[in-house]
Amino acid sequence: METFIFNHPLLSDKLTRLRDRRTGPHEFRQLVEQVTVLMLYEAARHLPRTLRRVETPLSPATCQVLAGDAPVLVPVLRAGLAMLAPLQAQLPESPVGHLGLERDHGTLQPRVYLSKLPEKLAGRPTWLLDPMLATGGSAGAALSAVKASGADNLSLLSIIAAPEGISRLRREHPDVRLFVGAVDEKLNDCGYIVPGLGDAGDRLYGTS
Repeated sequence: METFIFNHPLLSDKLTRLRDRRTGPHEFRQLVEQVTVLMLYEAARHLPRTLRRVETPLSPATCQVLAGDAPVLVPVLRAGLAMLAPLQAQLPESPVGHLGLERDHGTLQPRVYLSKLPEKLAGRPTWLLDPMLATGGSAGAALSAVKASGADNLSLLSIIAAPEGISRLRREHPDVRLFVGAVDEKLNDCGYIVPGLGDAGDRLYGTS
């Protein structure tokens, strides 16, 4: 699995404010959006480019532009929605899919309860958006669901990850690119990332 872990002072500063328990929902959402834009810089590095001839005010110039289909953006509900808007602002032609997962109380395994994905995903860049990569169970199930719909050029963008989740995805989905803002120490006995930032969905929307 190709993995990029960000190490940038600007992103680190924003992650510190995300972790702070005193950060309220409004600022938390803003920070998630800002971190997502910073992560876009590396995630977009893999997008294909072509040359275009343009006329500047001074002379003709041959410049690089994005080529091919814009990436499909797939937020994992509900926390992944906070990462969607800043990417849409930079990639306005990107179609959007939605995935909803919940834990099956019988098997304790993640179950997809909503899957609305664009058609013809094969060969097209597809970015799964989920702020937290903890055990890797939900992310793995989400990736499997998108693959089942034909996606074969997949990236996962997560703001915080645990080593256990990364290891699991490397075993189960070695063909996926992973972009992570920071890798934390471990998971606790309840499966939460330590030190982490708490439940991203609750902090985004002021729920508990």
